[in-house]
Amino acid sequence: MTTSLTFANQALAEREQVDHLIQLVSFTLDKEEFGIDILKVQEINRTPNITRVPNCPDFIEGVINLRGRIVPIIDLRKRFGMESAEQSKDTRIIVVEVLSRVVGFIVDSVSEVLRVPHSVIDAPPPLVSGIRAEFIEGIGKLENRLLILLNLEKILSSTELESVDVEVQY
Repeated sequence: MTTSLTFANQALAEREQVDHLIQLVSFTLDKEEFGIDILKVQEINRTPNITRVPNCPDFIEGVINLRGRIVPIIDLRKRFGMESAEQSKDTRIIVVEVLSRVVGFIVDSVSEVLRVPHSVIDAPPPLVSGIRAEFIEGIGKLENRLLILLNLEKILSSTELESVDVEVQY
């Protein structure tokens, strides 16, 4: 009886450890590695033709038609105040849902899907690589690198999202 209780306790402990893992899609912007919760990612695509929309903030590149749905595209380099770069064969658009809206983020490359223990994630410092702290959910300390976890809800305000919606309708 004791042996079966030991196995049951061990199985419970293992399940609790798994429950504390979060899955992240990691990507790069100018040699920095970022991560977003995989549950918010709908898909990852090569960069299609982007239609410019007038009177939008400069970090909004325009919109794409994604299977009949108009999706605003945000250049994360511009949003974070980083130097612009030419798109390459590795450039991708990560399509996510933010504030009940579907949005695409242009990134330099998508690296991998990571399973990270919640215990290795620290609160963000006031400033990271010139990115405002409000955009950062935390910093993941991995074996030989740091991963900046983004707070997608803070990258675009609801007002900015609405301005894109209004411009696209006209």
